[in-house]
Order: sequence, then structure tokens, then C-alpha cells
Amino acid sequence: MSTDAVHHPWFARYYARLSQRMEPEIGQYRRRLLAGLSGRVIEIGAGNGLNLAYYPPEVTHVLAVEPESHLRALAAEQAAVLAANTSTGIEVVDGVAAELPSGPMSFDAAVFSLVLCSVPDQMAALTEARRVVRPGGELRFFEHVRAESSGLRRVQRALDATVWPHVAGGCHVGRDTATAIERAGFTITSMERPRVPDTRITWPATLHILGVATRA
Repeated sequence: MSTDAVHHPWFARYYARLSQRMEPEIGQYRRRLLAGLSGRVIEIGAGNGLNLAYYPPEVTHVLAVEPESHLRALAAEQAAVLAANTSTGIEVVDGVAAELPSGPMSFDAAVFSLVLCSVPDQMAALTEARRVVRPGGELRFFEHVRAESSGLRRVQRALDATVWPHVAGGCHVGRDTATAIERAGFTITSMERPRVPDTRITWPATLHILGVATRA
């Protein structure tokens, strides 16, 4: 599939800078997201590649799929820097979540990290992840999700229906991602709900889920 439509030049550059600034806080969640993985892993929507440094040595190969050209170039640079210091083979490729460049049951695990908010069709992305993960394999996820309070949910719905996806690279702040994961054929075995950033003020994208699901 052509990824020409996945082109967010302004947002990609903004996100690359913002993610670097937030790494002191986000890094702990990246580490926990990937802890204990082994074998072959596909990361769907790898962005600028900040997760790549956190893969444990038991992971033999990472296929990092990213459709946005600027972010993909940054991820490739990160992979090149890591190549001299890790035994994990990292391959950064073009591709979209709904049509992954891999055969069925090719991976021991799939990773979604701050991407299921922005894919055009969340169920298509999760169904495709299930296709490429072997039976008994894992789905690791770290995503911001729908708020718990009714008032903030109304704010999220208003943002998602108007300006937010247009200014934030297709992001939606009010998706019920945990339910979507289970509807796609995964079973969530562990999940926590961190607040990021962990401040007194609850923003529309504050609530996150971090967890593990298994493929039947």
C-alpha cells in the first residue's frame, strides 16, 4: 500500500521535539512496556524510534513499521546508532498499520506505543496485528485513552469531532482502546492506568493504559 497519504510534516517535526522533551517521564513506561519480550517483534507505528533503545537483548529482531517519512528517517538514524551496541537486529520499514509488510504468524509479539490513537481504523490495525503474531504471542500496548469522568469524555468527543485530529496528526483523545484490543481477538492479561503527565490537572490525553494481551 502507498503511504503517500500519511504525511504530517508539521506535526511530525513537532512530535519529534516534544517526545524528546518528555522522554525523562515517558522512558519509564517504554522500559516497562518492552520488559520481558523475546524473539521476533514487530513495532507498529514506531515514530521516531525512541522505543528501540529499550528492547531487551532477548529480542533477536525488531521490524519497526512507520508510514510518516520524517519520523521513519529519525527511527532509521536511531537504529543505526544502536546497531554497534546491541545484538538485536533492527529493521525500519515503510508501512501502514492496516496492511503490515509481513506474513501471518511471523512474530512472537507486536507493540503499539502511542499510535492506536491516530490510526484511521483502530480495529483494522488490531486485526492486522493479530494476523502477524503467532498463537500464544503477545500484544504490548501503551496508549492514551478515553477519560473516566463523563465531563472530560464530553470534552474529548468535542475535540475528536472538530480540531484535534487535524492539528495532531490524526490523533483522537477519546478512544476506548482496551475494549478494541479484546474485540480484535486478544485477551488482556495485565493492565495499569498511568496518568501522563502525572500532574494535578487532568488533560484530555492524560489517562493512559499500559499492558499485555495474548493472542489465542
